[in-house]
Amino acid sequence: MRITMLATVLALSITATPRTGQAQEPYAWRDSLVFHTFSIAAIDPRTGEVGVAVTTRVPCVGNGVPWVRKGVGAVATQASTRTEYGNELLDALARGESPEAALKRALAADSGFQSRQVAVISVDGRSAQHTGTGPNAWAGHRAGTNYVTQGNILVGPEVIEAVAKSFEASEGKPYHLADRLITALNAGFVLGGDKRHGLRTSAAVVVADARPGMSRRSDGQTANINVCENADPVGELRRIYDAVSQTLGYRTLEQFSGGDVYQLKVMLNALGFFKRGETITARGPDANLFTAETVAAVDAFRASDRMGTPAVGGSPAGLVDDETVTRLWAALERTGKATAVRQQLLDGTMIRR
Repeated sequence: MRITMLATVLALSITATPRTGQAQEPYAWRDSLVFHTFSIAAIDPRTGEVGVAVTTRVPCVGNGVPWVRKGVGAVATQASTRTEYGNELLDALARGESPEAALKRALAADSGFQSRQVAVISVDGRSAQHTGTGPNAWAGHRAGTNYVTQGNILVGPEVIEAVAKSFEASEGKPYHLADRLITALNAGFVLGGDKRHGLRTSAAVVVADARPGMSRRSDGQTANINVCENADPVGELRRIYDAVSQTLGYRTLEQFSGGDVYQLKVMLNALGFFKRGETITARGPDANLFTAETVAAVDAFRASDRMGTPAVGGSPAGLVDDETVTRLWAALERTGKATAVRQQLLDGTMIRR
């Protein structure tokens, strides 16, 4: 999503005629593009996914900071944002240039390099970063295996340290890259993130996947969520991601049809409450249907976990609310089956829109 703001001036006695051939520039573009912010750019070596997640205190950060290209890499260009860095650096990587050489050459040609913060990571995990002198507030960057994180005008270095720690903790776990990026971004956000305060805040995540059949788009994008303005932008980013991927827990289940119903069946099956001894497949004829058998399995689980059921406590038949989802995962953890279930559900919770 790209938003353009147009300014209209009404005058009673003045008529302005643009000069022939001169493009009219929206009023909001007359100042320099500034995204003081923090972000993470990363790759997943198992899948070849590349992505960026970012949040800031000004609107529509997704329109300027994150740049990704399937099979190539990812770029975050922020502070006094120069959007041209996105394609310039990705083009250089595509030609076989290293991130370090590409960034060094780009900065050398930029008279405003001291006001920039730029990070680039290639699909093979090599990376480079630059943080200029910038404004009088904490700014810095950090690189790790398969990721780079950076920020400016932050409450302190603990923000990007939290982002890094979260992303490192999810390495090798059965989660899609977009999911991991949002979680890592939130780890920095809850510590204060951007030092400034204001009502207009935004966040974005963009991920591309070069594997055939993983995206409906020719550019391979599997996730492109741009929360232009929200009181809780990272929380809204998570809500949208979970809703679009139909991740179990994004809605309260009673009797519905959808990908989250399939996930519920897999979890109940692993715990022995649904089709014990059978294998639950995503392509089955009733995989996404909340059938009477599913309702009975939910009620049996709730009864075993001492939760309310139609017979005990008067809860609706087959009720799957936030507490039920939490209890299901807790039961899977206790039985040592959580990781295997997450691995089975991985494809079923992916965005392909």
